[in-house]
Amino acid sequence: MEHIEISPNDVVAMDAIAQGVFGLRITFVNVFGVVNANGTWTLIDAGIPGSASAIRTWAQKQFGRPPAAIVLTHGHFDHVGAARNLADQWRVPVYARPLEFPYLTGRESYPPPNPGAGGGLMALLSPIYPKDPIDLGTHLRPLDAGTHQNMPELDGWQVLHTPGHTPGHVSLYRASDETLLVGDAFCTTKAESFFEAALVQQPELQGPPAYFTSDWDAALATVRKLAGLSPRTVAPGHGKPLAGADVAARLRDLAAHFEEVAVPENRKG
Repeated sequence: MEHIEISPNDVVAMDAIAQGVFGLRITFVNVFGVVNANGTWTLIDAGIPGSASAIRTWAQKQFGRPPAAIVLTHGHFDHVGAARNLADQWRVPVYARPLEFPYLTGRESYPPPNPGAGGGLMALLSPIYPKDPIDLGTHLRPLDAGTHQNMPELDGWQVLHTPGHTPGHVSLYRASDETLLVGDAFCTTKAESFFEAALVQQPELQGPPAYFTSDWDAALATVRKLAGLSPRTVAPGHGKPLAGADVAARLRDLAAHFEEVAVPENRKG
């Protein structure tokens, strides 16, 4: 699907998220680049199908060279759409949790979406989103949870297993400045609504995209776990990054009201 053309108007750079952390919004989803101590950088997630050209252009302008690796928070189509194209061209490894491997090696598809999640057009259209698993072939490498002090592609970052949205979902946390890259563990926009997700992007803590979340009990446990970190900066896969002294309290509030705010009516009980 890499023949799809994305308008430059739908590609927005996000600078100065945190020290050495830069972002790019492509329509309704974000990718991030983190600079490592050795001067290399790592791409976090790979956008929707058709976004390879936009990511390469941004990467050259922002970093001047290809990344050392691509790290995937999970394997949904809007986070891996350009992964194979970029890995082929850049000749770099792609890291993901082994629990995501069935969806990244062409073997299995994720469970069907929940179009009855409500909230807007994105949920209603979810049955027509790409369903076939991507096959990353020999590029794929296992990403273990824990502190990666010996992994230069994630220098200073801790890989956290944050399941719920998908079984092998991960988030990245840098304790030195309390920065959290959360993938789809939660959002700062209502991802079910196309108007909010793609156009308005008003930052407000919300749950993970409801139409694709497979395990709501695990999703709640994940948000509680992340709230326990008390981050000062959060950068999600959907919505604008948030930073400030009130971020930790807002995340604790999301955890406390998770069922009310995040869980769709047809998944409660």
